[in-house]
Amino acid sequence: MNNLPEGVNDAIRKKYPNGYNDYVLKVPKGNNDFFYAITVDTDHASYLVKVNVKIDSVIEEEDDKAPDDDLGIGNGDEPLNEDPENLDDIE
Repeated sequence: MNNLPEGVNDAIRKKYPNGYNDYVLKVPKGNNDFFYAITVDTDHASYLVKVNVKIDSVIEEEDDKAPDDDLGIGNGDEPLNEDPENLDDIE
């Protein structure tokens, strides 16, 4: 956003005071390519401002983890006792 006309950066800050992450548009370029942009209006013009977007990628190893691994509950091999009548047996 370095080459914007005067006042456009202020308009962006006014329109997106909490950031524009939720307002980014994917704009097709026609040759199976695209870019990301936000919109902003001034008194004189409407702008489509190209922005850089970092896409989060999921590592396959993370998907293989059992849901309880992050909670430190068991090792995923033994069943959890979910019978409410047996809660007195838990030490």
